[in-house]
Amino acid sequence: TYTFNRKTFGELMATYRAPVDDMMFLFEKLRDNSHYNSLEKYKEVNPDLAKDILEQAAKLTENLILPLAKAGDETPAKLENGVVRTPPGYKEAYKKFIEDGWVSLSCDPEYGGQGMPKTISSFFDEMLSAASLSFKLYSELSIGAYNCILHHGTDSIKKKFLPNMVKGTWSGTMCLTEPVCGTDLGLLKTKAVEQSDGTYKLTGQKIFITSGDHDLTENIIHLVLARTPDSPAGTKGISLFLVPKIQVKEDGSLGPRNGVSTNSIESKMGIRGSATCVLNFDSAAGYIIGPKNKGLSSMFTMMNLERIVVGLQGLGLSDIAYQNALNYSKERKQGKSHNSKAKNGADLIIDHADIRRSLLNMKSIIEGERALSFWLAQQTEVSLYHEDNKIKEEASDFVSLMTPVVKSLFSDMGMEITSEAMQIFGGYGYTKDQGIEQLYRDNRITPIYEGTNSVQAIDLVFRKLINKDKDIIGRYLKLIAEEIKKNQNESKIKPLAEKLDGYLKITINFTNWIKDKMRSSKDDVSAACNDYLKVLGIIALGHSWLKVLNVSYKELNTNKKFFEDKIETADFFFNRVLPRIDYHYKSATSGSGYIMNFKFD
Repeated sequence: TYTFNRKTFGELMATYRAPVDDMMFLFEKLRDNSHYNSLEKYKEVNPDLAKDILEQAAKLTENLILPLAKAGDETPAKLENGVVRTPPGYKEAYKKFIEDGWVSLSCDPEYGGQGMPKTISSFFDEMLSAASLSFKLYSELSIGAYNCILHHGTDSIKKKFLPNMVKGTWSGTMCLTEPVCGTDLGLLKTKAVEQSDGTYKLTGQKIFITSGDHDLTENIIHLVLARTPDSPAGTKGISLFLVPKIQVKEDGSLGPRNGVSTNSIESKMGIRGSATCVLNFDSAAGYIIGPKNKGLSSMFTMMNLERIVVGLQGLGLSDIAYQNALNYSKERKQGKSHNSKAKNGADLIIDHADIRRSLLNMKSIIEGERALSFWLAQQTEVSLYHEDNKIKEEASDFVSLMTPVVKSLFSDMGMEITSEAMQIFGGYGYTKDQGIEQLYRDNRITPIYEGTNSVQAIDLVFRKLINKDKDIIGRYLKLIAEEIKKNQNESKIKPLAEKLDGYLKITINFTNWIKDKMRSSKDDVSAACNDYLKVLGIIALGHSWLKVLNVSYKELNTNKKFFEDKIETADFFFNRVLPRIDYHYKSATSGSGYIMNFKFD
């Protein structure tokens, strides 16, 4: 049972109810990837098990984690005499969190994990993000570091470090950014000098390190990018090192403090309960992870996972913002609607057409994103564990293509949705009383960290879209075309399928325009990258909604209220959100001449 003390935390501000029914709908009805369903390791992960996990996760997030959002915002993490203190309630909640095995949910049973697939753990990521993103970040980076070590560490390193990370008694970080470099990691200056015993001594400074130091765990395992003295310049000379906050003896017990210290904690706009640290490394002992000078490649195992998870952060914050806006609109009276039946006084604001439009906009995007991320979770598992290398590689290509889309689209939409929610609350939304403005502030980092959304768009277009060896985008758009074709004989779905087909043709035209401009004007392409990413994201949401519609009409008699809700929400999406594609296409294909030739004073 998960409970909290209201005297400690005060009254709740934003409220939250985990969308277990919608998640279970996806798990039961849209787990349609035959390659995923053939994975032997997940044969026993049935709907009953999934529902039990999600219901327990809902209790955890709604009752134990949610109050921490307010606590962390009002009493942020702080640095005292060289020690980082987390906000009130965090230590007690984290103790319960790891005792009940939530850190280990998706980890390998070989190291003490529960081995659940991302089709379940991604739902948990969304719930945690909605309840308290600041609290979530203390364990989120641990899972990323765990995955990186699992894929690139030696057997001895894995045995030495992973069990305690999986248990949650040790946490992890990702140390990339330095004062001299953000995205351009080729400029980093942290040095790693090899010792006679094969270990390294690292010296340098890292900034913006999420959960870089805290009082929740016995040890913190830093994954640090650095260069050896003989490394080549640029990104080709970067290696990856594991540097523990406290050194670990051969038997796995803790030894002396390592040469890692916290210089300061950033004072931030949002996620104030999360300790974002400046870390100093002073001849800190570390171990190389993966091949020398190939550290960036190893780190991308962690970064790509984190980029998808950042998208889920945007989704979670969007959902809690929507839930509170919907509840408020059912209580707040203001003005007379055009079809008012009230003889005296004002109508509820949910009776106003524009408020309803705003709420449906949020709802249709959120549910489309959840369906898309569930599709991606299936592809991810296939890319990791399928026995057929060709099938594995194709799934990996789709994950690679959609990672920047999910990261950017979900986080950008998170800004739109938290802003719209605040607008529905009016002046009350702008004050701290309702907790809505905190959701906006907390989400503002998601389009920035793990590679800004502009960097994601550039990555999508210049690296994923233009691939000399594979037509990944062509294969993905063909998937959408096949889904449209499958629904063209379904009379009730056909009009919306035809709408999607029209916008798919625009997406194909946009893709061809970019490929052509890549040869003649890369400025045109650069200026179009963000628009292209949004177009691909919106068409992907449309694809997801078409799949949802197909199931909803077939299952309508089994749960009329639920599936009618899906059908009506989809109708809004196809008529009000999907047409954004036309705007982005026309804007982007106007070129870049008037942009690049403009003279700024």
